[in-house]
Amino acid sequence: MKPAAVSLASVSICLGLTGNVFADMVADWNVHGVATTQTARQSPSMAARNLAIVHLAVFEALNSVEPRYAPYLAQLPADPASSAEAAAAAAAHQVLVRLIPEQTQVLDAALRDSLAGIAEGPAKDKGMQLGRQAAEAILGVRSNDGSAAPNTYRPYTVAGRYVPTGLPQGYTWGSVRPFVLERGDQFRPPAPYPLTSAQWAKDFNEIKRMGVKVGSGRTPEQSDIARFWALTGPATYNPVARQVSQAKQLDLLDNARLFALFSMATADAAIAIFDAKYAYNLWRPITAIRNADIDENDATQLDAAWEPFIDTPMHPEYPCAHCTFQGAAAGALEAMFGDAIPPFSLTSTAAPGVTRRFERLSDYVAEVIDARVFDGVHYRTSGEAGAALGRKVGEYVVQNALKPRY
Repeated sequence: MKPAAVSLASVSICLGLTGNVFADMVADWNVHGVATTQTARQSPSMAARNLAIVHLAVFEALNSVEPRYAPYLAQLPADPASSAEAAAAAAAHQVLVRLIPEQTQVLDAALRDSLAGIAEGPAKDKGMQLGRQAAEAILGVRSNDGSAAPNTYRPYTVAGRYVPTGLPQGYTWGSVRPFVLERGDQFRPPAPYPLTSAQWAKDFNEIKRMGVKVGSGRTPEQSDIARFWALTGPATYNPVARQVSQAKQLDLLDNARLFALFSMATADAAIAIFDAKYAYNLWRPITAIRNADIDENDATQLDAAWEPFIDTPMHPEYPCAHCTFQGAAAGALEAMFGDAIPPFSLTSTAAPGVTRRFERLSDYVAEVIDARVFDGVHYRTSGEAGAALGRKVGEYVVQNALKPRY
């Protein structure tokens, strides 16, 4: 392995991506893709979008060599003798170097390693050409999808009065063009409860007690879970897809389809998340608890010094983004394989030495809902709404994209 490729693999391990990886060329480049977006410090939404482009390009190339499924755009002219492995590696590499050119040297080394075991000749050359063609086609159709729109958020204030100057994240992301959904608000959840309701008071008091930084009601295991899920982005859910695909022993094209569907589901979930967040603009627990004297609910009490266990993300509260991402990942996998799947395990750089194990996708999603309460950043109802939203997105993507030809 070349030195640059070693550094990329090392990044992958440091990001908590351990667990039955490098199963085939598709999974291999999933690892490289996640590591590349993380090294570039891309937001969870941008990283999800870029990984969907990677895996769509890989799928389009492989499905052109062996057309078993409806294409995303169109079947490309391809010699059936083209190397599918070369096509997959070249497609993923081409997307990543186009989207994140500052990592070209590392990605070039990874491509050399991927191609080293493929015999030189026309099959390899044609596969690489096909992969690059598929990459350019998908990149072209996503070039003006709204993901580069500037942040035009206007802080709420009156003339001359100071307010915190950090801009919230994802303000325009709800308007990004989806991959499969018809529009970002297609599955928008219902509005959150009134602040005068008993349900609001229940959620408020649970997170006030369980999510506080010091003196919480968490058990040691619950604190471990809270720390574990402080990690966000594709590194939290792509290892699940890799372990499931390896356990199912899918062939290369079926694995490419799995990752394309899975990645489009999580990318479209990001759009749905921010559509809903800025539609409802619900306050975060740290704001609500420090201002409980104005919510007109006698069952809530102000604590002016309350702080959450982890830093609060810079965007509105409802629905829970982490829960929506994991719900979409689980929803897509459940639509393909069911809830009870081969056991899988996850690690997190946010909680060194902690491993979480699951046998059901529903249990995995339920833990994320708990974790965001224990973190002090999301009310339980918001977590449940996010998980339900994500599941709807995941199911819709699998039901409506890349369908079998026969």
